Amino acid sequence: MSVSVEGGVGIESGQDTEADSEPPHSAPVAPPECVGVEHGESLEEGGFVYAKRARLTDEELVFVDPADGQAPLAVEEDPVQPAPADPLRGQGDQEEKEVRVGGPEEKECPHNGVGVPDETPQQKEEQREEAPEGKPDDSPTEVVQQLALDFSRSPQYLTGSCAEYSHYPENYLKGVKWAPDGSCVLTNSADNVLRLYNLPAEVYSYDWDLLTEMSPVLRMPEGDTIYDYCWYPKMNSLDPESCLLASSSRDNPVHVWDAFYGEVRANYRPYNHLDELSAAHSLCFTPDGTRLYTGFDKMVRVFHTDRPGRDCEERPTLVKKQGQGGIISCLAVSPCMEVYACGSYSRTVGLYSCQDGTPLAMLPERHRGGVTHLLFSPDGNHLYTGGRKDPEVLCWDLRQADRVLFTLQRNVDTNQRIYFDMDRSGGYLLSGDTEGLVSVWDTQAAPPSGSEEPLHPLLQFHAHRDCTNGISVHPFMPLLATASGQRQFSGPGDSSGSEGDSASDGEGRDKGAASADDRPDNTLSLWWAGPLGPAPEVEEGEGGAAGRVPQPDASPMEA
Repeated sequence: MSVSVEGGVGIESGQDTEADSEPPHSAPVAPPECVGVEHGESLEEGGFVYAKRARLTDEELVFVDPADGQAPLAVEEDPVQPAPADPLRGQGDQEEKEVRVGGPEEKECPHNGVGVPDETPQQKEEQREEAPEGKPDDSPTEVVQQLALDFSRSPQYLTGSCAEYSHYPENYLKGVKWAPDGSCVLTNSADNVLRLYNLPAEVYSYDWDLLTEMSPVLRMPEGDTIYDYCWYPKMNSLDPESCLLASSSRDNPVHVWDAFYGEVRANYRPYNHLDELSAAHSLCFTPDGTRLYTGFDKMVRVFHTDRPGRDCEERPTLVKKQGQGGIISCLAVSPCMEVYACGSYSRTVGLYSCQDGTPLAMLPERHRGGVTHLLFSPDGNHLYTGGRKDPEVLCWDLRQADRVLFTLQRNVDTNQRIYFDMDRSGGYLLSGDTEGLVSVWDTQAAPPSGSEEPLHPLLQFHAHRDCTNGISVHPFMPLLATASGQRQFSGPGDSSGSEGDSASDGEGRDKGAASADDRPDNTLSLWWAGPLGPAPEVEEGEGGAAGRVPQPDASPMEA
């Protein structure tokens, strides 16, 4: 199902401040090759690819179950079994389909443009017999049972994407997020394009020496600066109707993208009291995916995902100068309680009821700058908050919300949003900083309640040369995804000093004199933070490992 985007929307006045207080970043102009390209065709290097393949009919749609990698699943029409409910469609408009296992003669249609290698049952059985002891099976369920995060050593660099962000100057990344089913990862960058990468199949089989640089399978360009983006929580690659993500950008409605084909599925259009289109500064789905919370200046608007359009519920956060003021810069919904949290650029954090938006509590003002990120613990008892130009991540116990439980120290000296994330068990919290360092804290080793003492990191490692602004933990595998980069400002001593010098790039920097450490590091990186798998073989007389496990010198910082 596709919902067309309505044109002719107005432009909001007074919403010209970017979410991270940086100058507006206009979208790059597509190269001439983009004009007139049919849907599904590839472009030359440097151009946009809006979708990896054209939309298929129900009779042609065939895809592979990544749990076993061998039996393709075919979607065929059948009036008996109803299909999973489309979150953007009413109950009366559901199409009736059946998902069943096809025969071995059927060919796969890879989702997002990249499929799982097709193997016969005999080949897969031979691989299992030859696999070394301790090597996990490709099944996600068995991966969950056998693999766990291991921070007794620094994570190993696997692969990443760097060349993708070198086509335009200062195309730094602005966060990274794993899909809820772990099949792909999503990035945001300064060129206002959302990029989708599939997890390489070699990661499952420990064939790390075969990994190459990752390339996006989908590019979803927004019209202006992207304020926020998030995954639909029920996303499952085996159900194309659930492959959705939402994004908000300056002077545009909230777009819901089809992560299977890269098309806009629906939009939610918030209007202010002057009937002008407003741009949401923050987004968050409820855990069941039925509602979408959007943050504005002293306002939260709630949309029902099955009713795209302009109908929404308005929930002011400041009434008669009482409550939470400022732009609602970040949102988070508790996974266990009917409570959502709002962070504001006014350095405040408020808790509200999901039922009607009733204010429940206002946390004490402890942040030095505007709050830029919120995160509930998996059990819903703790809330972690971080701000701009603020070196502390604060942990709040919501059962006693009048004081900070403990603090986590990190280096943040920029207005840029620096994300942090937790693993599925809530035992580890990870965050980057402006120096490219990633810190891992063991939240189970927290100091006594109420002491507010800083918790020392369990592990620290350099992930990038530049600011590590995004980090995301895989839902069920010991994998980390990091994103780096920040806006570079040229100083008075960075110019070449001679007119017409061909080595100068025109932006106050001398290319010939720039060292490797001075170059911007705009990179997406994947890291392995679990068991290293098969023991590497050691060749006699060399004293070094010759196995397939990546060595520390494979880090992108030294590439």
